[in-house]
Amino acid sequence: MNWKNASEGKCKVVAIVGPTGVGKTALSLDLAERFRGEIVNYDSVQVYRYLDIGTAKPTPEERRRVPHHLFDLLEPHEPFHAAAFVEKADRVIAEITSRGRLPILVGGTGLYLKALLHGLFPVEVPEELRKNLKERLAREGLSSLYRELQEKDPEAAARIHPHDRVRILRALEVYYATGKPFSQLAREHGFRPRRYSALKIGLTLPREELYARLDRRVEEMLRSGLLEEVKKLLARYPPDLKPLQSIGYRHLIAYLSGRLPLSEAVRLMKRDTRRYAKRQLTWFRADPEVRWFHPADRKAIFEEVEKFLAGKT
Repeated sequence: MNWKNASEGKCKVVAIVGPTGVGKTALSLDLAERFRGEIVNYDSVQVYRYLDIGTAKPTPEERRRVPHHLFDLLEPHEPFHAAAFVEKADRVIAEITSRGRLPILVGGTGLYLKALLHGLFPVEVPEELRKNLKERLAREGLSSLYRELQEKDPEAAARIHPHDRVRILRALEVYYATGKPFSQLAREHGFRPRRYSALKIGLTLPREELYARLDRRVEEMLRSGLLEEVKKLLARYPPDLKPLQSIGYRHLIAYLSGRLPLSEAVRLMKRDTRRYAKRQLTWFRADPEVRWFHPADRKAIFEEVEKFLAGKT
């Protein structure tokens, strides 16, 4: 079947959104099996090889059920950003639809999904400015540039991890190239153009239920060998790589380096996972196009997808 919006001529995609741990992977598998779909990852850490347990990647058994795309693309030291993601995702989505199958987007990086569905806003950055910022990075260090970003664009800085070199440099490039904060330009752009005809399915749970589930998931990750996964990564890569600063990895690195006892590392991992889920929910709640469901309400979700594919929504 050709999943296209007849009136717009745009490919149809289903995007599953919501906080970490809410059940997006399980739903994506059910939808893919029911609607002849293939799963496309939009999580910025699951694109990296060897970071499996801590990122809650689909298991090998789950991947055998339906085709999965854009997982395990890169070595942990290789940089990646939204524009590169969009380029790869566009190609994969075209291939999936050419086979008469439905692209099902699943992940947790809201910026990647927004860039894919609505486009990025272009900013021309003079090469001299880019070179100057890189020289300052080498001379002054990343923490100095991050503090500068906090002064120039506190809103963007609040959404960027202090170790995220690529995004810190990009936000400063945009600020100095345009004279406007990155966050202001993003609002002005509005991400209004539609690149695909998308149904956005949001999953949510009562807060206490979600938080209890997240705590259990952290404990299950540890039982499944997350500490050994981190040790293997540290045997091959430096601990300050961007993917290794993500939740779980940075906490266990702090334990292994002697900066934290294991009990405190686990406590902080649970706390930061809950905070991350809250930020994700805030991000996706701001999108009026998302249709929200309890993860267990499969019947209503399937009906929504059926209406979308039939052109009734």
